[in-house]
Amino acid sequence: MTMPTRRNFMIATGATVAIVGGALAFEGSILERLAGFEELPPTPVFAVDGVAIRGTDPVAYFREGRPVTGDAAFEAKWNGARWRFSSAANRAEFVAAPERFAPQYGGFCAWAVAARGKLYSTQPRNWSVVDGKLYLNFNDDIQSKWEADIPGFIARADRRWPGIVQGMA
Repeated sequence: MTMPTRRNFMIATGATVAIVGGALAFEGSILERLAGFEELPPTPVFAVDGVAIRGTDPVAYFREGRPVTGDAAFEAKWNGARWRFSSAANRAEFVAAPERFAPQYGGFCAWAVAARGKLYSTQPRNWSVVDGKLYLNFNDDIQSKWEADIPGFIARADRRWPGIVQGMA
């Protein structure tokens, strides 16, 4: 019987770490897909069945400080999607200045645009308004990551967004 050498131990340890690390990375990508955190095709606005930001009123984030479900009776078309509002006043305000109220990066996950340069879905409850601009994120976990360095993520996403938009042409 041969005694294990330090060299053999180091080789075995390195191989184990590589295998486990690869398995965890693979598992992470599967878990992301199962959770719905999957790359979306490039479009100007995150819209489910043509309705922007899951039918949430973008003006309400600014006026009420919370997500409010919009009503199909108060709808406007802009940037290839239908936007819903909780009132005629909010719709009128949006129509007058959509860039002021529409979420950054087309309503796609701001963290994913910054961290991965990719488009992922968002949830209305995961949001922040920074310097008068609305940012949406995928879920609570991603929102926490976003909040760890909002200025840094905004700077990275702002640099990446023009290239993503260019890919839509």
